[in-house]
This record gives sequence, structure tokens and C-alpha cells, in this order.
Amino acid sequence: MQISDLPYPDPGVPDARSGPRFLVWLGRGQLGGQAKSLCWGLVHFSGIAGLPYALGLGVDAVVDRDAHRLLLVGGLLVLLGAAITVGDAMLHRTAVTNWITAAARVQQLLARKTAELGSALSRRVAAGEVIAVSTGDVEKIGWFVEAVSRFLAAAFAVVLVCVGLLFYAPALGVVVAIGVPVVALAALPLLPRATRRADFQREKAGRATELASDTVAGLRVLRGIGGEELFLGRYREASQEVRKAAVRSARMWALISAIQVLLPGALLITVVWYGATLVVDGRIAVGELVAAFSAVATLLYPLRHFEEIAMAYSFSRPSAERAARVLSLTRSEPETGKPGPGGPGARVVPDAPAPGADLYDPQTGLLAPTGRFTAVVCGDPDLAGRLAERLGGHPMDGAGGPSVLLGGVALDELALDTARTLVLVQDKDPVLLSGTLRELFDVPASGAVEPAAALEAARCADVLDALAQSAPDGVDDPMDARITERGRSLSGGQRQRLALARSLVTDPEVLVLDEPTSAVDSHTEARIADGIAALRAGRTTVVLASSPLLLDRADRVVLIHGGLVAATGTHRELLHGEPLYRAVVTREMEEEQRLARLELTGLEEALTEIEESA
Repeated sequence: MQISDLPYPDPGVPDARSGPRFLVWLGRGQLGGQAKSLCWGLVHFSGIAGLPYALGLGVDAVVDRDAHRLLLVGGLLVLLGAAITVGDAMLHRTAVTNWITAAARVQQLLARKTAELGSALSRRVAAGEVIAVSTGDVEKIGWFVEAVSRFLAAAFAVVLVCVGLLFYAPALGVVVAIGVPVVALAALPLLPRATRRADFQREKAGRATELASDTVAGLRVLRGIGGEELFLGRYREASQEVRKAAVRSARMWALISAIQVLLPGALLITVVWYGATLVVDGRIAVGELVAAFSAVATLLYPLRHFEEIAMAYSFSRPSAERAARVLSLTRSEPETGKPGPGGPGARVVPDAPAPGADLYDPQTGLLAPTGRFTAVVCGDPDLAGRLAERLGGHPMDGAGGPSVLLGGVALDELALDTARTLVLVQDKDPVLLSGTLRELFDVPASGAVEPAAALEAARCADVLDALAQSAPDGVDDPMDARITERGRSLSGGQRQRLALARSLVTDPEVLVLDEPTSAVDSHTEARIADGIAALRAGRTTVVLASSPLLLDRADRVVLIHGGLVAATGTHRELLHGEPLYRAVVTREMEEEQRLARLELTGLEEALTEIEESA
């Protein structure tokens, strides 16, 4: 796999049972790249390992005044220099390729899981954790995957130097062969403590990131209630905790680094002192002492990779644990059925139901007949949100209750693409990504509904005018006007209507809308209700709302109370014959009237102030 081949056509099915298993799975998935990196690493480190012996041979040739042997040593040094240079360049290239490809695979897996779970992901995993996994954790995982091959090559070089010294200068080779494992493993007892401190630091950083993301997401609300300073103080406290944890972690890693410098230095001093004694006694030649000294000095470089692999694993293991935790989430688990394509025990993937099927929720008893506009009234907004998720085939608890059925087929057992083609759920707080309005409507759709018709049904004429006025010079078509991230330049009602138009463009078999007009005024809401009813005529539409204007346009209204269907009928029938329904809806009507009175009062006060000032 080359960088130019990214993204992967299929990133595969990860082993998400644990962090270490996930790391092994990643490494196994790019054995070719690891093999290339290892081979170039062996070339690079073999050249480094050969330098001490070449220097020793060169010194012996000078002492013996052997010009021919000195010339051969010069040629050997040239070859070793070429091996070091070429090997280093290619090792860096292949190692970076392994890093990027591993990170890209993880990002693709996370993107696929995010698309599979949809809005359910943020309810099952903290937003800060998702951000941490998709940014910093991806880099740390890639770091460990690429460091493995370099570590193996460095370990080979260490063994090669020690074995070579045993044959070249046995007296000094024994000292080096005993001292090098001590140097390499000296920091091992400190690694668990360093790992715990690093884990604690990342935990604090994750909480700070989650707090920051939540604060940014709710910045408009915070400004409205004057809560910026409160949350800013909380973030300062969280960031200080991260700083303190980072300092404690850095102290431990500094101690490990100090050991990696101190012990090799002590070994070098021991070799020089002992070697000089042997030279004085005539037991070894000067060239052997130079070779031993150079070998120990050379070992400092490959021994650094022992520290690096320990750090890489320490930092990547928690990151891999978090990634595995996200990747192990599933829509649901089918209880029965024939084996799927993956063999016995694989997920069941039944055929899609025939067009014109009813939507039925066995848990609540809700039935949405095909081709009808069904409104659902829930006294509890949270219950309405959970019901909307269930109707889309995403039960929030992951396992509770039977699946929603479309034409008798369980939605959560269908292939994801098929389920989303059949049933589309729009949250009460939909997200608009940055880009042009034309790109916003570039979504998988049946093609039967044009964007212009959807915008008209959602009553977005004023939104188009606002986008056209804010567009830069040269942009005449509002469809080419840009929308800022999450539509922050638009009001809540404008964002809501654009999201509704986008949902209408997709034209699914079943469209589920959760409070699609909660941020618009009554006049616009009535027109939107007429637009939805007209555009979705003959298509199954389910709207969870308590607004009388929407309820009055529905073909049938279902009242959910206590998690079960309590009454069914038209809006007017239930309003006159069902006290519980009347209590829920009239409370909404009274609230709307109260808000209208407040708006009128505010307008009158403003007019009075203008008259007085005049």
C-alpha cells in the first residue's frame, strides 16, 4: 500500500476486542509495508553496526603500515556510508508511509462507524472522546505501528554489534554483551508508572477536550444567559489539571531518558578503562580497543529505539483502547435468522420489504400506515427523541425491546444503506456542514424531488434571499452561496428549514421528522405543514410534534403516553374526545399564546419609547 493508493477501498473489519488486539490487527494488515521498512532498517543499522569494526581494521592497518589493507578499509567505509545514507532515507520513507497508512485506516474505520451509528454515536460515546480518537489517538496509533519495524531493525543491530565484538575482541565483547541488555532493560521497571501517569494525563486531556467541544457547541446559548465566564473558569481549571498531569508524566519520561543516557555512558567508561588496561598488558591490540569504544558509542543510537518503542506503546495502547471501544459499537444484534455472508453466526441481512409497507413499532404499538401523514404526540420530549431513533432502526439502549418493522422486516437487521434509503430520521437539532447550498443538497436521493420544490415546501425563500445578500461578488445564484460551519450565520429557524428541505429532497419511503418547526413562527409553521403534506402526498411521513398547526394537517394523530399508544384519531377528534391529548396540546397552544402576548407587549413598549423620544 502506497500513500497514493489511499483511501483504502475497504479498510476491513477490525479486531476491536481490546486495544492490543486492535494494534496487532493493524500491523497484520500492512505486513508488506512493515517488511519493506524492516529491510531498509536492516540496511541502515547494519551499516552503522559495521562502522566500529571498519575503524578497528583501519587502525590496525595504520599500526601495521599496511597500505593495501588500509585501502580496502577505505572502500569498506564508503560502502558502509552508502548503506547508512540510502537505508536511512528509505527507512524514513517507508516508516512514514506505514504511519500515514495506519492512521488513514483508523480514520476510515471511525468514519464508517460514525456513518453507521449516526446521531446515536454521540449519545453512546462522549463527544470529547470521539474527537480525541479521531485526532490525537489516530496519530499515536500510527506512531506505534511504524515504530515496530524500526525497533526490530535496531534490535538486530544491537545483537549484531554484541556478537561481532565477541568474535573480534572477546575480552571486551563479554563486557559489552553483559552491559547492553542491562542498559536496554534498565528502564523497564519504570514503564508501568510512566504508563499510568500518561494514561491519567490523557484522561484529563480528554475531559478538557469534551468540555471545550460542549462549550463551543453551546456558545450561543451561553452568551444568551451570560455563562461564558463560568464555563471559561471551568475550562481553565481543567486545562491546569492537564498541565499538572503532563508535568508529572514528563518527569517520569525524563527519568527514563536520563537512565538511557547515564547507563550507556557508564558502560562506555567501563569499556575504555578496561580496554586500556588490556592494551597496556598487551592482551588486545589498539584497533580492538578503538573498535570496542566505537561499538559502544554507536550503540547509543539504536538503543534510543528501545525507549521510543516503549513510549510509543505506552501512548498508543490507551489510544487503541478508545478506538476499539468506539469501533466495537453496533447498531444492534439480531436474535435469530439464517447466517449472513460471513458464515455461521454472522449478521443476518434480510431482503428489503416491498414498496408500500407500513411502519410498525412493537414496543409502543405505533403504526404508520403507508402513504399517510401520521403525527405523533408525546408529552415527554426525550421520549419523542428516543422514539424517533427507534423508528430509524437505532434503538438508543442498544438492545432493549423488539426492532421496528417495515412491512414485517426488522429495520436493524437490514443492510445499513438499505435501511437509510427506506427510512430517514431528521433530529430536532439537525447539523448543516459548511459548503455551498448546492453541496448541502447533494445527498443520496430518489431524484423525484427537486431542490427548488423542497425549498418551497420548507418555505425557505427568505433564507435564499439572506444567502444571496451575504454572497461575495460574482455569485448570483443562491445555490452557490456558502453556508458557514453548522450554519452559524443563519438563525435557528433558517437552519431548521434548510435541514427540512434537505430531508425532503432525499424522498425516502418513510420520512420521520422530530419537531421540524419548533424554531419558526406560527404563520410560517402553518405554511410548512401544508408544504410537507403536499410534497409528501402518497408517501409515508411521521412527524413527532405537539403543535396544533402540524397536527391539524396530519391524516391521523397518535398519542403516546407512558411509552404506549393511548389514542388514535384526527386532531379534532382527539381534541374533543381525549382529555389527555387535550391537556398536552392545549398547553402548547397556551404557551404559543403567551409568547405572542410577550412579543406584542414588547412591540408596544418599543413604539411607546419611539413616540416619547420624538
